[in-house]
Amino acid sequence: MSKRFNATLEDRFTFGLWTVGWQGRDPFGDATRPALDPVETVHRLAELGAYGVTFHDDDLIPFGSSDAERESHIKRFRQALDATGLTVPMATTNLFTHPVFKDGGFTANDRDVRRYALRKTIRNIDLAAELGAKTYVAWGGREGAESGAAKDVRVAL
Repeated sequence: MSKRFNATLEDRFTFGLWTVGWQGRDPFGDATRPALDPVETVHRLAELGAYGVTFHDDDLIPFGSSDAERESHIKRFRQALDATGLTVPMATTNLFTHPVFKDGGFTANDRDVRRYALRKTIRNIDLAAELGAKTYVAWGGREGAESGAAKDVRVAL
């Protein structure tokens, strides 16, 4: 006979905005589900007893947002965290979805792309620290995985 596991806050279960709000995209098609507002995600996870929520910068702040739009998204998210008590234990930066990163971020052939990836990452590390994240994951996503034949990684680095 199996026993049912009942999670508690002490178990510290967290969920990524990218997992809960996944739109069902794949290499062969567009999104099959509507976007889910990160603030709604925070509230729904809190109702389910989650401990925290993690994110890539682009999960929280749509790519290309102005500084004012960015601050608005962050403010709403922070208010939801405060209202629910959820924490942000980890954050990371999306250096793979946008076409500018087709050849990687930190290892892109184009110096401007590498510089942009660095600025984008530093900005998100600062946001992660602001929101209380104790862990930051530096995951490039396309660094050699999708475009290994497109560059000499030693030269790019």
